[in-house]
Amino acid sequence: MTTLLLEAVTKTFGEGPAAVEVLRGVDLAAASGDAIAVTGPSGSGKSTLLHIIGTLERPSGGRLEVDGEDPFRLPDRELARFRNQVTGFVFQDSHLLPQYTVLENVLLPTLAFPPPAAEAEATGRGLLERVGLGHRLGHRPAELSGGERQRVAVARALIHHPAMLLCDEPTGNLDRTNAMAVANLLLELREEFKGLLIVVTHSDEVAARFARRVRLVEGQCFEA
Repeated sequence: MTTLLLEAVTKTFGEGPAAVEVLRGVDLAAASGDAIAVTGPSGSGKSTLLHIIGTLERPSGGRLEVDGEDPFRLPDRELARFRNQVTGFVFQDSHLLPQYTVLENVLLPTLAFPPPAAEAEATGRGLLERVGLGHRLGHRPAELSGGERQRVAVARALIHHPAMLLCDEPTGNLDRTNAMAVANLLLELREEFKGLLIVVTHSDEVAARFARRVRLVEGQCFEA
């Protein structure tokens, strides 16, 4: 069981008169098994909030805890390990490397803190089978559709079986059919892996599939 706690989290970019306060005291508690959709108008801080949870950004104030500990107190290498193995990321753009095969792209996160090669490859193959791409292991990203590329990105994010799967507009570049397919896949995988799933989305239809919905308005968080 993984727990996530944010208390009075703030984030300001810039200094002095040019400073922009994006988050203004966000409170959020979640745990393994939760599936949360984060919605809100453009500029409300959705992506910033996700990046703080995933330790890609440091908060300006407030408290972030994962399992009762502040990950930002970790030494740099251990924070990198936390980011690599405790969190999995899926972005609006799949960020697949064009020169590598589908399987090689899925295995990329294992290069920084590698498990045994045979174990990593078996896990990657299994995940690609699970997302319906077991027959495309040797293909390059350019040979895949947009929906297929996002499914590869989901498999890559799960290669370390992370406690938290964080998705920033994962369906934003997809048509409705593929968007709903990816959303449903994320929810199914959350059920299987028992982790915490947080998805930032501008789509009310995607958000409606989630048991919990929170909305960011002017840098503050409200349960929908």
